[in-house]
Amino acid sequence: MTTIEEDLEDAASATPERGVVHRGVRRARAWLSRAVEPGTVDFWRYVEDVGPVEAARRLRAGSAPDRIRALVGARAQEDVTLADLGRAERCGGRLVVPEDDEWPALPLHALTLAVAREPDDHRRQSDRTLAPVPPLGLWVRGHGRLDELADRSVAIVGARAATAYGEHVAAELGHQLGERGWTVVSGGAFGIDGAAHRGALAAEAPTIAVLSCGIDRPYPAAHGALFHRIADNGLLVSEWPPGCAPLRHRFLVRNRLIAGLTRGTVVVEAAARSGAQATARRAQAVGRRVLVVPGPVTSAMSVGCHELLRDEDLQAELVTSAAHVIAAVGTIGDDLDGPVERPSSPRDGLSDLAARVLDACPVRVGVSPERLAAVAGCDILEVLRVLPALELAELVQWTGAGWRLTPPPTPTRDGPAGPGAAA
Repeated sequence: MTTIEEDLEDAASATPERGVVHRGVRRARAWLSRAVEPGTVDFWRYVEDVGPVEAARRLRAGSAPDRIRALVGARAQEDVTLADLGRAERCGGRLVVPEDDEWPALPLHALTLAVAREPDDHRRQSDRTLAPVPPLGLWVRGHGRLDELADRSVAIVGARAATAYGEHVAAELGHQLGERGWTVVSGGAFGIDGAAHRGALAAEAPTIAVLSCGIDRPYPAAHGALFHRIADNGLLVSEWPPGCAPLRHRFLVRNRLIAGLTRGTVVVEAAARSGAQATARRAQAVGRRVLVVPGPVTSAMSVGCHELLRDEDLQAELVTSAAHVIAAVGTIGDDLDGPVERPSSPRDGLSDLAARVLDACPVRVGVSPERLAAVAGCDILEVLRVLPALELAELVQWTGAGWRLTPPPTPTRDGPAGPGAAA
């Protein structure tokens, strides 16, 4: 069993092979993922500048800049990388790194562009829980490829204390998106998250749960069975190594991944102060679409949704179905939104004259064409011209004494009666 120093030294002197990630590179990123909490701008920039192997070597040797060494602190001399990698393997997981073909480089490039706007002075940088910092590596559990599942994905987020309305909408969206070949991404929490995951699974579609703890540690514990189903059909993803606890600040940090991995974020329910609102604003900050489902104005769980829609700077879009979502985040030519289906009526397409004559017809007793002409405000010849067409459309009928509206079908025990019913 080699030490981390030996693997790092070997990786530093090795010639990179196309399609092959050196053991030392993966071990370096595994060590870095535990050395510093994700989301720190300066640390990510340092690793990008010198490379993961050299960054790990310098930090362990104490030769990194003071600012970077201070971020690592007492963790500099610790090494549990082999334990972390082994623990991930035992639960069916792996560490996916930027050097892998599976790395979702295209969606995460939005975070790279966003973090470039952060100032060099760390005192003026965004708080770590808000900074749009790309991950150094992702611990992944499941059979699917991360890059393929993230390519056509949508985030569905919302309140944990969701209403029955919110859970119904989230499940419907998850199911409809899954049926149409889209991956649903959420956080695996109670409420809207869980409903969205279950909706996608019901459609036998993959779904991704982005966790704020280790991939081997289901949280909430009550969702243990759900996480097993997600791992079988999709992926569990986390920046934190196996065994890490779901600390409160980690929920805020992971929100940027939910926003960055997907093409858009759908907020189903959100209170006046909620993590779902924060995720929506993170999505807007990295150039992603923000989509919002409206709710009852009397519901406290929809206050945040309505505030997002009222925010002109956010440019959130109201959606009520998967078709709306796909039209907003889909690809031109592949995901065109068809016209909204409306119930048809025999009255559709009537001319102004025909509509006036129809409105002039009484419900019960028949009246003469002369009476219809007087009520409709037209000539009797015009009435006689449109009445046959209205009769063919089964809108009016001749009673023997005059014209009236066709009565509605009379229901029977065997089914509705009327035109087309069996005699």
